[in-house]
Amino acid sequence: MKNKVVVTIADRDYTMVAVEDENYVRKCAQHVDQQLREIANSRISQADAAVLAAMNIADQYFREQDAAENLRRQIKDNLEEVNQLKMELSEAKREIFKLQNRK
Repeated sequence: MKNKVVVTIADRDYTMVAVEDENYVRKCAQHVDQQLREIANSRISQADAAVLAAMNIADQYFREQDAAENLRRQIKDNLEEVNQLKMELSEAKREIFKLQNRK
């Protein structure tokens, strides 16, 4: 179901239509508004501020993607290490069993 949500960005109201819930849409709009306000203090045109805000948001997005990919790699590496340790443990248990049965 699509939701219509009116948000305010840079003192202008926008009607957003989204499948996400209202709180999520408002959170996104607040983030964009905050980025615009930080840049707008530089006395540049609203269009230039919007482009710079979009660049900042894109930068944040790609940095978060890189961080997520690094975490995925770390998890994969850790899982491989866990599997290797499980195999070593299993081998050690077999060796202990053999040694105990020699007596």
